[in-house]
Amino acid sequence: MTVLLSQTSQPSLATLRKELVRRNDPPKAAFLQGFFKTGPGQYAAGDRFRGITVPAQRALAKSYRHLSFDDAAALLESEWHEDRLVALFLLIDQYAKGNPAVRAEIHKHYMSRIAMRVNNWDLVDTSAAYLVGGHLAEYGGDDTTILDKLARDKNLWRRRVGIVATHHFIRKSSYGETLRIAEALLGDREDLIHKATGWMLREMGKKDVAPLRAFLERHAATMPRTMLRYAIEKFPEKARKAYLAMGRAIPQK
Repeated sequence: MTVLLSQTSQPSLATLRKELVRRNDPPKAAFLQGFFKTGPGQYAAGDRFRGITVPAQRALAKSYRHLSFDDAAALLESEWHEDRLVALFLLIDQYAKGNPAVRAEIHKHYMSRIAMRVNNWDLVDTSAAYLVGGHLAEYGGDDTTILDKLARDKNLWRRRVGIVATHHFIRKSSYGETLRIAEALLGDREDLIHKATGWMLREMGKKDVAPLRAFLERHAATMPRTMLRYAIEKFPEKARKAYLAMGRAIPQK
């Protein structure tokens, strides 16, 4: 990589790696490996956990925020889940502080590493709105078609990035991207996509319920059941029951 945010010596990254190793908690790691579905054939097969809490990971990222872009990119290549989440915290911070050239480089690198290194739902959910949605809003002009491409991708994590990235637009009270990508994902057969899409629809509804109700009027009868349940979670009980009565489950793989 050619863009650096600071000139930091390699030992600083080495020290962070040692800090991560020192915090290994095998019993907690065993629990997390089950919780995040890391077994053969599961969505995160082969992922490895150290057993470090998210608050501790955030604190480490804050303490090592002086590291360079190259350091964060190197940490993102780790086989350990917590290392990659710390790397994403670093990249988000570096993106926020960076100039347009730095931001473009971080966004480009992130996009290239989604399938292999941003490869679990918490990693996506932590980063997509900042490093994809925010970048498109700032530098993409009217062209957000990258979200449509992500939503059509064969890779589960790239598709999840496609919908979760729209959270940035929701925060700015812009809903067209969320509605468009949610519609594109109605036929997706992965539960993690149903959950993410329903979540974004719910977040939109918390800001403005009218576009959510309009979407549900068109799609509640056929959208995946999990997606529907997530989308209507904040509705009054009577409304939830009415929408659920309209809905049907789409068979899973």
